[in-house]
Amino acid sequence: MKAMILAAGKGTRVRPLTYDLPKPMIPILGKPVMAYLIEHLEKYGIKEIMVNVSYLHEKIEDYFGEGHQYGVQIGYSFEGYTNDQGEVIPQPLGSAGGMKKIQEFGGFFDDTTIVLCGDALIDLDIKSALFEHKRKGAMASVVTKAVPWDKVSSYGVVVTEKDGRIKSFQEKPSQAEALSNFASTGIYIFEPEVLDLIPSKETFDIGSDLFPLLAEKGMPFYAQTRSFNWIDIGTVSDYWEVCQSVLMGEVAHLDMPGIQINDGLWVGLNTSIDWEGTTIEGPVYIGSGTRIESGVTIVGPTWIGSGSHICSGASLTRSVLFEYTRVLPNVSLDEMIVFKEYSVDRAGDMKHFSEYDPDTWANARDRRNKRRLDKNNIVSIHKSVSP
Repeated sequence: MKAMILAAGKGTRVRPLTYDLPKPMIPILGKPVMAYLIEHLEKYGIKEIMVNVSYLHEKIEDYFGEGHQYGVQIGYSFEGYTNDQGEVIPQPLGSAGGMKKIQEFGGFFDDTTIVLCGDALIDLDIKSALFEHKRKGAMASVVTKAVPWDKVSSYGVVVTEKDGRIKSFQEKPSQAEALSNFASTGIYIFEPEVLDLIPSKETFDIGSDLFPLLAEKGMPFYAQTRSFNWIDIGTVSDYWEVCQSVLMGEVAHLDMPGIQINDGLWVGLNTSIDWEGTTIEGPVYIGSGTRIESGVTIVGPTWIGSGSHICSGASLTRSVLFEYTRVLPNVSLDEMIVFKEYSVDRAGDMKHFSEYDPDTWANARDRRNKRRLDKNNIVSIHKSVSP
């Protein structure tokens, strides 16, 4: 069995995290989401993995290389071109179009292939899913998961016959219009013959183009309904909730990194904590090389990235701080994600740091305790973070 990881999208719904990171590189417990997928595939003996890349492709390729550290082989297919100015321009071909390009180049898909989106955490029993796929004689299988009826409008749902044969799809239907509450998880199993149906050198999507074609032609096309952990990072709000769940220990196969030094408190290497007047209520992870000054209050679930600096009197509640974040003295962050120059609250509302008081947060690599503002840049200050 081989694998295909879809990693070419821009992840626009997860901005600002994806301004500087491709979506599969978004970290959970300090490790990219895609790394968990690769480890899971290797666990089931799947060693040959192709990844289609486009947006910020070099960050994925540089991190994972050829996969030796994971005990697998990874190949990449870049979707884009170089313009007349020598600039590399990403140009995704669609999930199915990207697979067709790979097949035409070297015939990689010569065996049953599992296809996964590179932005979800899963613990699917792949062996069991493959067995059902083969038992039914399926050419293509879609792994589905039941979701609450009041949540169907957030998913593409699958409508099937009693034997699981797929009749149709509904893309994010209202609850009143939904004919099913079985959501497609973006996990598919394909036989090589499926690739023959994909047109060459065209933008072609698995969900909106290939699947309707399979259903129209009446091919052996089935849904599997499985109970497993499927954590999809669809939006920044989803990411905040995922981080909260992981820190609370609600995702069984993810272990907290670092060393536990107190009840509910894990730290990385060489972390400095001044305990005078400091209160930490777990679960909290403090990354390596982070400095916590006196009088700080941290309420979990909270993740503080490596190299950060939390100044005296600051308060963090149920927040996620990416690496090298300095929270300045007496600043309070409540249910926030802070990523470089941006913050996002629990509802997904994004702000640039120029919309805050300049003494809120800064880059911890900068040794100044106060951010120096460009005199030519008139900053709009809206102090929505408590001093």
